Amino acid sequence: MLDARQERTIKQSFDWYLVATYLILIVIGLVNIYATEHPSGASLTDMFSFSLRSGKQIVWIATALGLAAIILFVFSARLWEGLSLPIYLFVVLLLIAVIFLGVEVKGSRSWFEFGPVRFQPAEISKISTALLLSSVMAKVGFQMSKWKDFMTVLAVIGGPMLIILAEKETGSALVYLGFLFVMYREGLSGWLLFIAGAAIALFITTLTMSPYASLLMLIGFITFGNTLKNGSLWKWILTWGVGIVAFAMLPWLWGMVVDEVVCGVAFGSISKWWLWVASVKPFHILLALSLIALPIVAWKAFMEKATFRLISAGVFIGGLLLIYSTEIIFNKVLQPHQRDRIEVLLGMKEDPSGVGYNVAQSMIAIGSGGFDGKGYMQGTQTAFGFVPEQSTDFIFCTVGEEWGFLGSLLVIGLYVFMILRIILDAEKSREAFTRIYGYCVAAAIFMHLFINIGMTVGLMPVIGIPLPLLSYGGSSLWAFTIMLFIFIALDHEEKKYF
Repeated sequence: MLDARQERTIKQSFDWYLVATYLILIVIGLVNIYATEHPSGASLTDMFSFSLRSGKQIVWIATALGLAAIILFVFSARLWEGLSLPIYLFVVLLLIAVIFLGVEVKGSRSWFEFGPVRFQPAEISKISTALLLSSVMAKVGFQMSKWKDFMTVLAVIGGPMLIILAEKETGSALVYLGFLFVMYREGLSGWLLFIAGAAIALFITTLTMSPYASLLMLIGFITFGNTLKNGSLWKWILTWGVGIVAFAMLPWLWGMVVDEVVCGVAFGSISKWWLWVASVKPFHILLALSLIALPIVAWKAFMEKATFRLISAGVFIGGLLLIYSTEIIFNKVLQPHQRDRIEVLLGMKEDPSGVGYNVAQSMIAIGSGGFDGKGYMQGTQTAFGFVPEQSTDFIFCTVGEEWGFLGSLLVIGLYVFMILRIILDAEKSREAFTRIYGYCVAAAIFMHLFINIGMTVGLMPVIGIPLPLLSYGGSSLWAFTIMLFIFIALDHEEKKYF
């Protein structure tokens, strides 16, 4: 029995707002899981039947709450930093072992199977990576600007991420990109995030438009970045901006020249020199001009010790390599189903009855919900099972159909509140480990939220990633429960002494 002083300490030192948000989300998840599979004429009492996923989810919720209680009241919060490396290495071994010993589910060999229970190590790898990342970055003297420290962080993040990619679990691997925000908070240059965004834009532009458009975009990124660093926006608009617009018209002008050459060939009044000119592509012209200017700019930057411009020259070369390798990456590295999903997402092809079926039905369900929804267990898309995986990856479309815009806004608002609350607690922390770990938790939840909801509304490719605390499944629920309550325990450890 706790005395009055201890009771007050618990009330004041735990972030009960986070705990309450967690409980609300898992309850919302449970009732929506039941809505996706309830039998005809069923009542709410049938939700507890173990023959349904909702009944099984209740078991997962009960065990998750047990894990939360153990983390808060049994384990010492100081334990996690000291055990971060052993936990990380153990999970890495699990990730490797599942490739050889796991079962294949929908093309991904990332699950251990123990009778009726399946366990996915990729889910808990986010916890182990967050713990070790926090431990490494919290060390005295750590600086993101140091090459050794930067490479250590990349190794901590990249190790599990690459293994998960080898399991063909692309969705879980993408979540690791969220740790870039943590690195940015701890001193990573914002220019690296700019480069990462530019690389994604170049890849998409090369696929959907042309290498010429990508090269022009690359020049725009490089020159714009240098202008932001050393000059003014108007200077860029009046110089490089005008030049880029002019070069954007080059394919059209060159097409007119080629048409004239074709007419000349038809009438037999064209020289071999003009035939050679007509064979040159606008991309080759822009590339040649760029390669002529590149060594001049690099040499001038080297002599003037202009480090940023010198790095920009290297980034330009990397961008060129990406443009040339986009087709190889897309056709040789990505799996056929991944290529199909990206093509449908980017509008490169239509396949409403194939790979685009899930998204099309999901968007119909969400759109049909209107402002306030059709009512609980009244969704036709949900009731008749038009959307595959509706209790797992596509559970948000159930919220959209039955609860409408208001319900969707409520659910997203709860997630946003949770993320902001975690960041607020992390910023108030005096311990670097707690602060960094808090940002890792917030980043993981944000990436899952962004990818999953983006997937259900057609803004992201379908890559199979659960919505935290709402989607059916024990691995995901346990992982997010453990991750969140470790942070709540760390936060409590600091607050209870003040």
